[in-house]
Amino acid sequence: MRKKIPTITRPDPAYAATLQQGDREVPGKEDETQVTATKTGTPAVDADVDADRHESECVPEGAVAPHQVTAESSDPHTNLNAPVSTATKSPTRKIDIRVNALERQEAALQTCGVEPAHVVRAALRRAVKGWQLSPVFAPVAEEQRTRNTQWQARTSLAVNAASLSVLLRDHDPLDVLSKWALIRGQVEPLIWSEIDAILEEIAIRAASPHEPNAP
Repeated sequence: MRKKIPTITRPDPAYAATLQQGDREVPGKEDETQVTATKTGTPAVDADVDADRHESECVPEGAVAPHQVTAESSDPHTNLNAPVSTATKSPTRKIDIRVNALERQEAALQTCGVEPAHVVRAALRRAVKGWQLSPVFAPVAEEQRTRNTQWQARTSLAVNAASLSVLLRDHDPLDVLSKWALIRGQVEPLIWSEIDAILEEIAIRAASPHEPNAP
């Protein structure tokens, strides 16, 4: 037969005393904390808060947290040591060139009123301004050049190294020809065209009536 558990129908002083004994605080503990706080002159603080304060006090003045350093170094606007991006330029190679006018341009150059050598040099400057070497080879023109070497213009021209390498590979694999011979077919016609344009401009200016001097 199972034993019947008795039911308490009235307050039991002995059971109540047992519960109070379990919840009762250890005597003297609170008093000890208060006495320690009174001696040091500082209020009692939680252990976790005290540990955080100790860590913050250990960091020297002026120090920056590691995550702040990473953020500053990743921003090129605030980091003075960040590399400045620069536009990349294609490698070039200088080639010595020498150009002259055509035989058919001799008469106009001699009568234009401007030193023919100056006209040739001016045409050269105009022709190569903004010009880019093409990797497609152009044969040298068969037009007759003037024999007057005093009009000849000599200079160095910087050309695209990659395009020049293609021309060397296809038309001079042994690298025995002059580099001017490889690009001459592209440059000379441009200069001759500019000589014609300059001579025409000079003729138009000479034919137009001069404006009277202002008082």
